[in-house]
Amino acid sequence: MRRKIPPTQALICFESAARHESFTRAAEELALTQSAVCRQIANLEGFLDVELFRRTRRGVRLTEAGLTYHRRIANRLDAMERDTLSLMGNKGSATLELALVPTFGTQWLLPRLGQYLVQHPHVTVNMTNRTRPFLFADTEFDAAIYFGDGEWSGTEVHFLMNESPVPVCSPALMQGLSELSAEQISQLPLLQQSTRPYAWRQWFESCDMRIEHDLNGTRLELFSMLAQAAMHGMGVALIPPFLIRSELQSGRLVIANNHSVDSRNAYYLVIPERKAESATLQGFRDWVIAEAQQYRAGPAAAMHHQA
Repeated sequence: MRRKIPPTQALICFESAARHESFTRAAEELALTQSAVCRQIANLEGFLDVELFRRTRRGVRLTEAGLTYHRRIANRLDAMERDTLSLMGNKGSATLELALVPTFGTQWLLPRLGQYLVQHPHVTVNMTNRTRPFLFADTEFDAAIYFGDGEWSGTEVHFLMNESPVPVCSPALMQGLSELSAEQISQLPLLQQSTRPYAWRQWFESCDMRIEHDLNGTRLELFSMLAQAAMHGMGVALIPPFLIRSELQSGRLVIANNHSVDSRNAYYLVIPERKAESATLQGFRDWVIAEAQQYRAGPAAAMHHQA
């Protein structure tokens, strides 16, 4: 069955003309004559049997249908160009498309990834932020690292680590004390994480406390945003120390209380079952699991591994 897809050149001319709302500027951008652009768009309108532009005395304007079509087509042309460049730039090599939660990716995975790439020079790893689960069938991702309960249908799931968050804040909020009690922390503004809405409630409950305002406070999505807010004295945040190592070492943030409680959720590597036989994915899986095991074993094991 023949696909109902317009010629690529016509789509490229339309996208450029729609972006500029000018056939002349589209022709300049594409190194074509204005008449060539006009012919391509006329052919496209004939193919679609839809008017995409309205001709006026001052030039052309997108119709409502043209505006809607451009919004859809532009993203797909960009994706096609990215895929083409990726294929051209990775001849004889393998590419892993990895979705992951952002702060974990920048603070834990990236500092270790260089070693993996040295060991696997034929592999390119592309990373995209995803804070919530998705359907692998709807994306081009080969694997994901996410924070959740480990339940993800149609996948194989590998435990990496727990979060173990602790209360952290600006030194200014410590009032000269080396540690704050749970009662003292409850008197400070509580910075909330939108993806972990009950984190403070669980922490106070583990201290045998019930705080009426434990769900109140500025709500932010990412740990990196929580860290910035805490550094600026906006309140106290629950953050895993391994995600803010440099902030703690520099003294921009301090641990207000060492008590931590692990939630039922954790970080997992997730691989769709249909891709589980990939040798490249299996190699990455073994490496990241070993790195996580080394991290969980503690600093002594890490130093021994490096030696």
